[in-house]
Amino acid sequence: MTGDLWTAPVAAPAVLSDLSEEERYRRFDELQARMAGVWEAMRLNHDDESVVVVPSITLDRAVAASGSLTQAYEERFLFLLVLLRQPRLRMVYVTSMPIAPEIIEYYLALLPGVIPSHARARLTLVSVNDASPRSLSEKLLQRPRLLARIAALVPNPARSHLLPYNTTELERDVALSLGIPMYGADPRLAPLGSKSGCRRMFAEIGVPHPLGVEDLRTLDDLADAVVTLRAERPAMDSVIVKLNEGVSGAGNAVVRLGGLPPPGSAEERAEVVQRLHAMELESPDTPLDVYLAKLAEGAGIVEERIVGAELRSPSVQLRVLPGGDVELLSTHDQLLGGASGQSYLGCVFPAAPEYARTITRHAETIGHRLARSGALGRFAVDFVVVRSVTGEWTAYAIELNLRKGGTTHPFLTLQFLTDGRYDPGTALFLTPRGHEKHLVATDHLESEQLCGLVPADLFDIVARHGLHFDPSRQVGIVFHMISCLTEHGRIGLTAVGDTAAEADRRYRDAQRILLEEARLSLREPALPG
Repeated sequence: MTGDLWTAPVAAPAVLSDLSEEERYRRFDELQARMAGVWEAMRLNHDDESVVVVPSITLDRAVAASGSLTQAYEERFLFLLVLLRQPRLRMVYVTSMPIAPEIIEYYLALLPGVIPSHARARLTLVSVNDASPRSLSEKLLQRPRLLARIAALVPNPARSHLLPYNTTELERDVALSLGIPMYGADPRLAPLGSKSGCRRMFAEIGVPHPLGVEDLRTLDDLADAVVTLRAERPAMDSVIVKLNEGVSGAGNAVVRLGGLPPPGSAEERAEVVQRLHAMELESPDTPLDVYLAKLAEGAGIVEERIVGAELRSPSVQLRVLPGGDVELLSTHDQLLGGASGQSYLGCVFPAAPEYARTITRHAETIGHRLARSGALGRFAVDFVVVRSVTGEWTAYAIELNLRKGGTTHPFLTLQFLTDGRYDPGTALFLTPRGHEKHLVATDHLESEQLCGLVPADLFDIVARHGLHFDPSRQVGIVFHMISCLTEHGRIGLTAVGDTAAEADRRYRDAQRILLEEARLSLREPALPG
């Protein structure tokens, strides 16, 4: 039309649901390329630096945790509030349900050299108000308006990053929605962290690991694998079945092989199938048919169960920095329990020096392999070490966790509160003044009697019995998972001491005092009048 100007329509901005997986990863790669700059700017006291913490437990469990227990695991990473020691850092901490104010006050009181009210003013707590057991990331992605509000809390996306618990496509999409990079492993590397994938990698780079077979999905696959392993090692008396994505040993099962017909005999396989039907599941609440369905869905492995007169289960924590450097962070001896001693309950730090250097050497080999693959952030390698009659320790790598794990929060709690560092050469943790520090930690102080306590009772017990962490001496107790105390009768704690013996004593004293106070709390008071 004469005199009229035609204007091309403006394309609407892309939304997450319109993007293919390929396009999502293209945008994710662009975001991750900014992580190096964000890392370099950290702790430079910029007034627009921030971090968004989304402690989503996006893991495949054979039996889903309750909503309240999921919340407690999300609160397990409240030690990250110690980052607010940086006087200008702002933090957004996201959880499924609101966190009780007294729990926040407890953690802020731990901050050395910081006015708690100043730190609190730089902390924004965001809750979804969704108590379902689904992962936090899933809950957020179902609420785009809430994600937009969180994004608006980031003062400068160029100086902010996302801190997740683990990294799946869900956490990737949260990062895309917020427009900030994620400090964690690329979800495309997840196969390396599966039980099958890490075994293949251990073999590729020459790291010792148990005899086994990967990528199994059916009971017949398991039977064939056991027959194959027995042919190679006839004296083997048991094997472990592991789901590829099992967590903290909950996806494991023991199969006893003692008394079976000789390897290669006609009746061997049928007997093996019977033993598989009687496998001892580490998770007592998981029926065998559910376990086998999980195996069919995500696959798993069978491997020899390492046994010996003295057997321990240490782990090594490392991280890959944005520039590709590999940093060895810590070693731990894991405290295991459960039906067959494969469930993670807690840890002792540092690991025993007689094998700490051996496992760190193997872990560094794994770390450099991951760095070449583009991994980023923290990860842990679990080992089994067995002592020979001559006193020598032999180490076998058994798992790779491309995420934060059960040893992450105790160690970082200690590191943040003391500014200390682990020395791989001496296998010791030293403060800047050269003082040794040790810890014993658990996520599983459990008793029905603890249900008689509420968080206010816990803090009263801490004050009356002197269980609080003493910043001047840098020893004491830090509690976590406080929100599941009353409903589940469960709490976590980290005990810090100057020696291994002191840390263990403080750990046992705290357990004894708390359980005794819980018992006393159940006494009925006299009725009024």
